[in-house]
Amino acid sequence: MKHSVLMASLAAAVLVTAPAAQAADTLAKIAESGKITLSYRESSVPFSYLDGPNKPIGFSVELSNAVVAAVKKKLNKPNLQVSLMPVTSQNRVPLVSNGTVDLECGSTTNNTARGKDVAFAINHFYTGTRLLVKKSSKIKDYADLAKKTVASTTGTTNVLVMRKYNTEKNLGMDIVLGKDHADSFLLVESDRAVAFAMDDILLFGLIANSKNPADYEVVGESLQVEPYACMLPKDDPAFKKLVDDTFSDMMKSGEFEKLYNKWFMQPIPPKNTPLNLPMSEQLKENLKALSDKPAT
Repeated sequence: MKHSVLMASLAAAVLVTAPAAQAADTLAKIAESGKITLSYRESSVPFSYLDGPNKPIGFSVELSNAVVAAVKKKLNKPNLQVSLMPVTSQNRVPLVSNGTVDLECGSTTNNTARGKDVAFAINHFYTGTRLLVKKSSKIKDYADLAKKTVASTTGTTNVLVMRKYNTEKNLGMDIVLGKDHADSFLLVESDRAVAFAMDDILLFGLIANSKNPADYEVVGESLQVEPYACMLPKDDPAFKKLVDDTFSDMMKSGEFEKLYNKWFMQPIPPKNTPLNLPMSEQLKENLKALSDKPAT
């Protein structure tokens, strides 16, 4: 009897201590390796995109760099090595979840499904699904997509939104998937799809950097509003606090707003075309609320 009680107690102790043993300690890992690994996207304009071979730039890239500066200061490692890794919509969550990437700042929606595998920092943007089309297509809204081929990008929340809408409205759309946003845009550019359904800000960015920006427009109402946030390993309160404190300080000091104006209101590479997208009311509110609340 005593043996059974002892075994039960040990089992209970294992159950209690197991989660703590599995908790991530990103700062300790970075300190030990002398390296932090950041991810970047190749075509998420103006958040994270390439301006030449292996040269990621953008709003989210600068947020990542601010975190690196904070980590260097926290660990007293001014010569910390920064490793850059390209990710896609499909592999970004697993690469953060398994510890390959320490911080993913791109154009990632903070939602409850992803929150099961990763943690999210304070939300830094709000957007919704709309449609990129050629002006010559005469498509103005979702009803015009009935029985037509529509593109979206693998591994994005937009695919789920469009499939649900397609079923609910019985539109009979043929939804085809590009491997990244540039690939999805190419489907419209080459007339293999009549529309590209994606977060509106990414669509504006793709148009601004396209060969013939005047040929395209963004149409349709937003099907939903979703927050973007940087992803980091789950169950790592120390690293999350450092990231959140970094963004919180930027939002309170006005540095975040200056960064926003640089990438959303002023001319940006490579064509030096401004997006002219004023800060949304949701984002203005979150500069005060500092919320990491996910989309459902």
